[in-house]
Amino acid sequence: NTMEQLAEVSAHIRTKKIRQLMIDGVQFIHPSTVHIDFDVEIGVGSVIYPNVTLLGKTKIGDRVVLESGAFVKNSIVYNDVEILANSYLEEALVHEEATIGPMARLRPGADIGPESKIGNYVEVKKSKLAKGVKVSHLSYVGDAEIGENTNVGCGFITCNYDGVNKHKTKIGSNTFIGSDVQMVAPIEVGNDAFVAAGSTITKSIPDGGFGKI
Repeated sequence: NTMEQLAEVSAHIRTKKIRQLMIDGVQFIHPSTVHIDFDVEIGVGSVIYPNVTLLGKTKIGDRVVLESGAFVKNSIVYNDVEILANSYLEEALVHEEATIGPMARLRPGADIGPESKIGNYVEVKKSKLAKGVKVSHLSYVGDAEIGENTNVGCGFITCNYDGVNKHKTKIGSNTFIGSDVQMVAPIEVGNDAFVAAGSTITKSIPDGGFGKI
């Protein structure tokens, strides 16, 4: 009937949950430091480091690594994914063999394709990234679609908000986006295109095109 009693009961439920997961084949490096809701699911062979928080209807696949400080809420993480230290996921979808972080943020609607990489200080919101996409450093991807094996350089920004409405950015497959590029949505960049570093792109680029401003 008190906050102290609530904390005691919650701790008991968490301990019971973690014990069952360990019996089922999940490794916890320091179980007492992990906060996990009762409905969270974790697959066999996954490794949970200290100070991880798993909330809501989160589902973690097999052989997933969650490093210290990872915060995952109402998200689905498929097999063989790495969530590196201090990354924050909310209502996100991460497909097989992707790597997230360290210190990345996936906001609601982030859909990260297989074998993709979301690096340090990268924020993704309401965007679908296909297989093998790399956004490795200091970037914001919002309201976007990015095709397979496209590489996005450091300091990339989708300028998706005009002060009133949100607009979409579409980038094709096998495209190279240089560092410090801003794309003013709505805009489309085709397959096999190249955008030079330091450019502000306000017009669409066709397949195989070159963009520089």
